[in-house]
This record gives sequence, structure tokens and C-alpha cells, in this order.
Amino acid sequence: MSYQALYRVWRPKNFTDVVGQSHITRTLQNAIEQEKFSHAYLFSGPRGTGKTSAAKIFAKTINCEKAPVREPCNECAACRGIQDGSISDVIEMDAASHTSVEDIREIRDKVKYASSVVPYKVYIIDEVHMISVNAFNALLKTLEEPPKHVVFILATTEPHKIPLTIISRCQRFDFKPITSQAIVERMRIIMDQEEIAVSSDALETVALAAEGGMRDALSILDQAISYSGKSVTLPDVLAVTGGVSQQVLTDIVQKMYEKDVQEALKLLDDIIQNGKDPGRFVFDLIYFLRDLMLYQSAPSLEGILERAIIDDRFKELAELVTGNWIQDAIMELNQCQQEIKWSNSPKVFIEIAILSLSTTDTKQVGNTEPVNTAVNDEALQKLAGKVDLLEKELQKWKSQASATNASPQKETRRAQPRASKNSYKTPYEKIRHVLQAAEKASLKQVQSQWGSFLGSLKTTNAPAHATIQDSKPAAASDSALVVAFKYEIHCSLFLDNRETVESVLAKSIGKELTIIPIPENNWQELRNEYINKQEATTNQQEEAAADPLIEEARKLVGDDLLEIHD
Repeated sequence: MSYQALYRVWRPKNFTDVVGQSHITRTLQNAIEQEKFSHAYLFSGPRGTGKTSAAKIFAKTINCEKAPVREPCNECAACRGIQDGSISDVIEMDAASHTSVEDIREIRDKVKYASSVVPYKVYIIDEVHMISVNAFNALLKTLEEPPKHVVFILATTEPHKIPLTIISRCQRFDFKPITSQAIVERMRIIMDQEEIAVSSDALETVALAAEGGMRDALSILDQAISYSGKSVTLPDVLAVTGGVSQQVLTDIVQKMYEKDVQEALKLLDDIIQNGKDPGRFVFDLIYFLRDLMLYQSAPSLEGILERAIIDDRFKELAELVTGNWIQDAIMELNQCQQEIKWSNSPKVFIEIAILSLSTTDTKQVGNTEPVNTAVNDEALQKLAGKVDLLEKELQKWKSQASATNASPQKETRRAQPRASKNSYKTPYEKIRHVLQAAEKASLKQVQSQWGSFLGSLKTTNAPAHATIQDSKPAAASDSALVVAFKYEIHCSLFLDNRETVESVLAKSIGKELTIIPIPENNWQELRNEYINKQEATTNQQEEAAADPLIEEARKLVGDDLLEIHD
């Protein structure tokens, strides 16, 4: 097979070719030129932003026959050998398939031998976060004090999974997502070299779809070229990416705002029938509305828009739609985006969002047309009658609620009040009872099984796992477990999946526990209050024990009847 993908053909060979990472390439160039480069580096950042390419360029530059230089010459035997992989002193290793301690021991055994062809032996370990904990421990000493002829370059997309002991031994460089403008400029240079005609709006759409990754952009562009031939236009790119044109986004926003439900739903049906990705459509619509709102606020800042191209229709829509409606629409569509991730029928949730936005009352800001406020007497009387009826029903409900509260009933889990998904009432008294009966052994038992419990829950019920993954066990008794949640909204969402979570937890630890959620900030306050109260009680008991009069009273009446007052 003679053909090579664009991202392979145009992989950067010099630091200047690494797009959008000048803060990193300049630092590395200066260090190499001054011969002050480190023995270990950590390159982290999103996919397709140039991490492994920069690592390979770094290996070529320090081993170039003309070193020290700011750029590899790509002409000497060392540069050519490293580029084509024929020099064994530069080792590229995929950590995803080399995760064990044995793999790291092999590196540790070979690292002491001098390089055979070039001055420096370079180990480039990609996706290093996949290495096991034991393998990281085996690498520690070698990474801290390698021989003078060895350089380690670790690349990862998830630096938070790497032990801090490893990170502290490396110089860390964070690769950032590449701007759409930089991606477009690079693609235009490549297309000029390849002699392929691509329209400007097609390049911009490819850059937006790539979401900051140069490799993704070239892959999408490669697909569009294969789809269209020697001339790539916007419809070709939209067909490949599953996106929709700005004209369709403009139409559907206008129809929703004008409450034309029928036409808005028809447009959505056409989008789905044409094979467009529902998730991609919602994503594009959110960013289009975001651009619309920013353009309304600051029309001069066209450079910060991510999805929209400013044309006459876009300007007309910006004058028509109000800012409050746009904010409500973004919130509604964001919720829709979360729902369709776990659904086999995404179209249904998008239709619900469109219906909700199409029936929302809009406030026409800046509308110069007179508003008709005349309402006939009959309508007012009907409205007044409905209000009276609602007041009577409310009063009746309050009376029933008071009677219910007056009679003791068995407490049930469903009785816990919850105003809304964003409002959670913390059951402080329940948690205080748990704290009084709490045992360290019970908490340690839960903590030791918490990781395996989360893994089982994720495979059993992913939405339930999403509500509890940012939490930790705080206190435990024989029958209850207090769990501190990072976000208050997750406490409310957890209650909807409580039975599932508790059943999976029971299987993991071997006994049933009632989970009581509490926001992390509230937990810290309650815990401090409990500790202070315990200390005060202990001090009071010590003072009482030192008083002979109190001790004599305790012998006469016992601890249960004894009360001590200052």
C-alpha cells in the first residue's frame, strides 16, 4: 500500500512545524542550544496536539551531528535514522501494551548500557498512565538518577493518573488544545502543497470539528478528500462529520423562538433522516447559541466565536432573539445532551427540548410594536375563580400535612423532602445519630472495598455510578454509612438511584448499610461541631471526676439521674 494518511505524511519534523505549542518548543530549543536539557520530561495534553511528535523531534535535535542546534537538520545519518526508526538507541514504547513490572525491569537492565550509534539513548513512553503502580515503583530510581547518556520522555493524555513521585522527577510540559485559526492555517499550507482545492468555510468547519487536535483535523480532511475528490466544499465536510450547516441551525433557532413547533420538529426530523448524528447536532446547536449570545454582548469580538460565521442571517437572528431566551436554551440543551448519552432514543429527548423551548414565554427586548394588554372581563372572572379554587386546595393540603406531622409514623426513605434536583435538605439529626454509634472498624471496612464497589456499580448501572463517583465514605456504624459528596446536586441525584447503589454496596462489603448523603462542605461543619462537643463532654467529665462532692452524689443517685450545673 503506497498511500499514507495525511497526518502521517505531514507529521512535524521540526519544532517550527509543531502548531500552537510555542511555549513548549521555545523552552526545549533554548535548553538544547544551551545544553541544559533535563534527564526526564513529562508531556501531557489532549490527543493529537503534538506530544509524541515533539518527543521525536527532541530526540533528533539532541543527537543531531550538528548539535547543539535549535532544529534538527533532518539530513545527517542520525536524524534520518531516528526519523525512520532504524536507530535502536531511540526507543518508542506504547505503555498500553507494556504495563507490567517485567517490561520496566527490562528497561532498567538495558538503560545502563551506552548508546551504540548516537550520543544519547532516548526512551519515549507513550500513554504512560497505563503502567501499573508496581511498574511505576520499579521505574522510580532509574527515572530519578539515570545514566548521563539516557533521557526519558513520558507522554500521556491523563496526567492525574500518574503518581506524584513520578511527576516530581520530571520536567512537565502541558500541551494545550490548538486554536481553530492555527489549525486552519496549517491545513491551508498542507492543501497548497498537495494541490487540493478546499474552500475556506470547509477548512473552518474541519477545524471546529477537530476540537483542538491537529491529527483529528487532518484525519477529517482526509475523509472529506476521499469523499469529494480534488475539490472539497462545506457540504462534503458536513457529510463526513455528521454536522449540520449554519443555515439549518439558524432556521431551527428562529422557529423555536417564534414558537413554530411544527416547523421546528420538521427540521429536526429532516436532520435525523439525513443521517446526521443527534449528539453532534445538539453539540453544534449549543455552541451556535453560545456564539449568538457573545455576538450580542460584544459584536466586535468576532475572533472568539467558535461555531458561527457572521453573515446577514446571523446578524438578523442576533437582533431578534433575546439574551434570556438564549441562556435558557443553552441550559435546556445541556440537560438534553446529558440525557441522550444514556439513551437509545436520542431523538425523543431532543424533541422534548425543542417543545420546551418553543413553549417558553419570550420577552421581546427592544420590540417597538405596541403590546395588546386588553383582557375581557369574562377571562378575568375565570382566572379569579381558578385562583380561589387553588387557594382552597392549598389550605386543605396544609391542614392534611399538619395532621400527618402531628401523628408519629414510621420513617421511610421516601419521606425525605427534596425541593428540586438542585436543592437538597441535609438530614443532620440522622447523621448525628450515626456519629454517636460510629466505629472506625466499620468505616475502614467500607473504605477498603470502596474502589471495587465503584467498579461493580459502573458495570451494573452507569447513571447511578455517575452520581456517586465524586464522593467518599465519611462515617459508618453497623447499620448506616455517611457519604460526603463533592457536589450538592449529586446528593439529590443519588436519591433516585439509592436502592441500586445500596444493593451493590451490600454485595461488595457483605452487609446492608443505609447510605445517608451529605455535601462535603456541610460534612466538615458537622464533623467539627461533633468533635468540639465530644471534647467539651470529656472535659466536663474530667472536672466532675476531680470533685469529691460530685463523686459522692454519683454514688447516691447514679449517672442517669445526675445533672451537673455551674
